[in-house]
Amino acid sequence: MTDGPAAPPGMPARFAAVLSRPARPADVPPGVDPAEFRLALLEDTYEVVAGLELVTSALVLDPPDQPDAEAVTWPGTPIVREATLGGAFAALHALGADAAVLVAPDAPDLPPLLIGKLFRALGGAPAAACRADGATGPGGLVALAARLPLPDWLATALRDVDLDTPDALARLRAAAPRPGLVPQGPAWHRLRTRDDLRLLDPGLEGWENTRALLEGHPLTR
Repeated sequence: MTDGPAAPPGMPARFAAVLSRPARPADVPPGVDPAEFRLALLEDTYEVVAGLELVTSALVLDPPDQPDAEAVTWPGTPIVREATLGGAFAALHALGADAAVLVAPDAPDLPPLLIGKLFRALGGAPAAACRADGATGPGGLVALAARLPLPDWLATALRDVDLDTPDALARLRAAAPRPGLVPQGPAWHRLRTRDDLRLLDPGLEGWENTRALLEGHPLTR
């Protein structure tokens, strides 16, 4: 399974892709293997996008050779090897996407509804963002959605902006030719530090791989 049911005729083809960039070491509780933690976050985040209705799920790899990351996906999942957000959007457009959302790999409990809100926002704007709201305030984005192909101003801005850029939303809005072209959906959190673990809600369904790996570890320092 790589996506939900086929989109009805006339409906834009929508893709949701998780980025996998393992260069940054994970800040994990003692006794938790950083590589296993990274893959657990990635797999849970991928499961969020893979469960979306009428959306094709995909994986974006940077660096391009990540067999462990590819192994968490369903057979047939499109794999994109790109180093920039702009390149990833262009590659998804080449696969047939009319609209796409790129999602950070460390949001295992992201509500699917928030991705849906980003897609809906594209009805009135060329792009929409979900701001990261972590415990330690590193900034950046959880997800960025765009209609495809990208307008020139957005493609240019994304050469120097990614989801980890602290002021990503401000920079994208500054690059837009007029206000209102990058609306913001509800914020969510990413798990980038041990302090961010306290933002996980044990009563919330999902994030099963992360939950199993953290079993026995407190969700605070």
